[in-house]
Amino acid sequence: MAKKTIKYSDAIREIEQILEKFRTEQLDVDTLTAEVKRATELIAACKSRLKEVEGEVKKIIEA
Repeated sequence: MAKKTIKYSDAIREIEQILEKFRTEQLDVDTLTAEVKRATELIAACKSRLKEVEGEVKKIIEA
């Protein structure tokens, strides 16, 4: 089964929501690990998308 690709803006929004939970101490011990794991996945997806876009922009500029 293929992974669903999340849009960059949606990933950033979700990361911000997770961070807000940390700031306001709304995370309990039982969900902390899952939230950190999800944030890590989202950050990796954002980095990947940024690298992809960077490559596309370089191709356009060099053309």
